[in-house]
Amino acid sequence: MFNSPPTRALVVVTLAGAAGLAGCATKDSARADSMTAAGTLSDSGEMSLPRTRASAANVEMQSVLDQLGSMGGKPIESLTPAEARKQPTPAAAVAMVMTKAGRDTTPTAMVPGISSMDRTIPGPGGAMPTRIYTPSGPGPFAVVVYYHGGGWVIADKNVYDGGARSISKEANAIVVSVDYRLAPEHKFPAQHDDALAAYAWVVKNAASIKGDPNRIAIAGESAGGNLAVATAIAARDAKMPIPKAVIAVYPIAQPENTTASYIEHANAKPLNRAMMGWFAGHVSRTPADLQDPRINLVKANLAGLPPVTIINAQIDPLREDGAMLEQALKAANVSVERRVYDGVAHEFFGMGAVVAKAMDATQYAGARLKAAFGN
Repeated sequence: MFNSPPTRALVVVTLAGAAGLAGCATKDSARADSMTAAGTLSDSGEMSLPRTRASAANVEMQSVLDQLGSMGGKPIESLTPAEARKQPTPAAAVAMVMTKAGRDTTPTAMVPGISSMDRTIPGPGGAMPTRIYTPSGPGPFAVVVYYHGGGWVIADKNVYDGGARSISKEANAIVVSVDYRLAPEHKFPAQHDDALAAYAWVVKNAASIKGDPNRIAIAGESAGGNLAVATAIAARDAKMPIPKAVIAVYPIAQPENTTASYIEHANAKPLNRAMMGWFAGHVSRTPADLQDPRINLVKANLAGLPPVTIINAQIDPLREDGAMLEQALKAANVSVERRVYDGVAHEFFGMGAVVAKAMDATQYAGARLKAAFGN
């Protein structure tokens, strides 16, 4: 079990928290990651980790990972949160790949037809910065409340602009992307409290942003994928209007790090097993937090949720979390679809400008949202 916030060491038994986009990569990218850890628990509870070969990234994904590896980042798990927030991100690597190819890297060029505006909305801990993405046209549009990734410790709406903007385009919907409070300055459940407050604000104020209050969904990546599902549960319990759909992209769904994908991709880029332990230590107050149903979604009461779409990357410690969540949702009689994209790694979703499978994934998410909205 996780006992205290790790700063320089790997936690090897229990991991919770959320996946981080701002994961730094060393110069050894997913090719070098092919040698990962596979292991078993001994009677004493220690993990034995013999080496095995993991999946390789496709050419487009590998180009991003190689670029990220060349940008001088340090392992996130070896840094303080303040240091980690300054590391190169996969989003920055995508922009560099495009720049080297002579392509325009402005957001409107990468995802045309979507305008954006920054503002703040009220939250439990004060004003929350948000970015509101709006398609062209008079509206009213369906609305998607979106939560970024970063392990609840790093990253923000700027780092995850690509995913949120792409959802707006593909779903022809307004997207409200929220900067919730980060750990360790604000421990669990601050992030979940902010996520619910953002959803409540959208339910109440959708019409003021050209939105349709009767067509609201929730989406998120990584840590945000967890927040998306947890917020749908919280809305149900609070007897608020239930979202029309939930899109959970490589979500955290449970706190253990002994799944097949954690073992296979222990050293993956841009997210690895050690980073997950680092995130868990910074976000949790006590080990009990990691078992809370807002983090341990597979043990939550999932009954009565709207249709859920789960998107996973093959090269990702969190891949099996998606499978476990899918099974838990089915057991609760919730409509669920899940797709796993081969040859791509955690954080691929917002990379549609350079990774074809990311474009496919965002189009899939958009189609699922349109169906839920009745478009």
